[in-house]
Amino acid sequence: MKAFARLLERLAFTPGRNSKLTILSHYFGTTPDPDRGYALAALTGTLDLRQVSASVLKRLASDRVDEQLFRLSYDFVGDLAETIALIWPAGAATGSQAETGAGVSVAQAVNLLNGTGKLALSGVIADLLDRLSPPERLALLKLATGNLRVGVSARLTRSALAMGTQRRVEEIEEIWHGLSPPFQPLFDWLDGGPRPDPAPAPFRPVMLSTPVTPAELAPLDPRDFIAEWKWDGIRVQAVSEQGIRKLYSRTGEEIGAAFPDIIEAMTFDGAVDGELLVRRGDEIAPFSDLQKRLGRKQVSRVLLRSHPAALRLYDILTWQGEDLRPLPLAQRRARLEAAGIDSPRIDLSPLLPFDDWNALAQLRAAPPVPQIEGVMIKRRDAPYLAGRPRGPWFKWKQDPMLVDAVLLYAQSGHGKRSGFYSDFTFGLWDGADLVPVGKAYFGFTDEELRELDRFVRKNTVQRFGPVRQLAPKLVVEVAFEGLNPSPRHRSGIAMRFPRIARIRWDKPAAEADRLTSLKGML
Repeated sequence: MKAFARLLERLAFTPGRNSKLTILSHYFGTTPDPDRGYALAALTGTLDLRQVSASVLKRLASDRVDEQLFRLSYDFVGDLAETIALIWPAGAATGSQAETGAGVSVAQAVNLLNGTGKLALSGVIADLLDRLSPPERLALLKLATGNLRVGVSARLTRSALAMGTQRRVEEIEEIWHGLSPPFQPLFDWLDGGPRPDPAPAPFRPVMLSTPVTPAELAPLDPRDFIAEWKWDGIRVQAVSEQGIRKLYSRTGEEIGAAFPDIIEAMTFDGAVDGELLVRRGDEIAPFSDLQKRLGRKQVSRVLLRSHPAALRLYDILTWQGEDLRPLPLAQRRARLEAAGIDSPRIDLSPLLPFDDWNALAQLRAAPPVPQIEGVMIKRRDAPYLAGRPRGPWFKWKQDPMLVDAVLLYAQSGHGKRSGFYSDFTFGLWDGADLVPVGKAYFGFTDEELRELDRFVRKNTVQRFGPVRQLAPKLVVEVAFEGLNPSPRHRSGIAMRFPRIARIRWDKPAAEADRLTSLKGML
């Protein structure tokens, strides 16, 4: 457990991608099985572990620590696992065992958490916490709660696996979904053993785009590119091979159970890439309609009728057993059009006519429907490459919407932001009242974070547990990608991807925007 705790600590406080790769690679290369396999599963979100609720952990802490002291500590730290790890008193274990957590490995902790009954689980966790040092306690609690936010993605973790071996990360990802923790066949293969068989109808790593500006487009020849609308749905991969049909998210999560209408329409033999939407006739519904289908294990007939899913295709990866990814995009597009996929639920993304970047800019500025986020720009000669290569695919999104809002509430952050107030609720004027319209926790620099934290501490007027209510003094410019009606919110509106674009120290709160202005944007 000590090595895993050290890994999490180093990852959380190491900013550079290459440095994180080195740290991960060293851990996987020096840690014995099956610990490294369970750590790999935890970092990639594939560890099927019974998660311990926050209420259970709070009860555990209240048995060992003064309730008021724990409340104040949790309020300051902002992270439950970190608070308990630091405040937990020395337990019954003594000597070197208490100092090192001897005999507690990652694999043993996983097996204990999974194999212990609900009634006995609290006692097992308390015993483990007694035997571990504070960093190891934090690692254990992060495992137990599933909250491993240490700044690494699943792909970055798999890239670290490939370092120092003869395998590429793309090869690992081709077989990834046929594997399960603790991944012994995978590690054997990386060490020179036989290649594990991929799962039927496997997920192929997706190709991603990079943002682009007009200045970056200017030196490029428009004739080398095609363009299409960027729809406001979710990117998916539909695979129908060997009689098996699967629908994957862009990260490889299987989501077919929530979209049986799409699964039923996948009568082809191949793998295609596209955008999942809700479509009624020719009308594309807002993203909020699609959200009602996401994450479900089953969908009612009523919801299938009221929120029918559709798949708009961008690309083709395989067809009738042939891997088409090495072909140039122009050829893949021709193959996709020739495939003749015939379903009222599946269609092709239309290409946009343009001769120069100004013409494309005009299309981008005036999309035909509000469910379009911008345009995608793709090189005609580009193969389908996993990851985010710079140059083949660009996304040119619409300029974000902006409002000036007043900070109303603040809450402490997590990880590197523990101890800083970094999660903010903001509002707009509705008559003489400020109405909350959204939350944001990024968009500012580290220096601005410190300034915001100082403002929160000096301008708190009331506390509600870890939340501080602020004097309505500070205006922030909030950027967001779109709006949806939302009866769940007091304002009646939900923002898409809000972020703090600028701190308006110069602007009086009375001059912030009004709710009517936001509704006008909707």
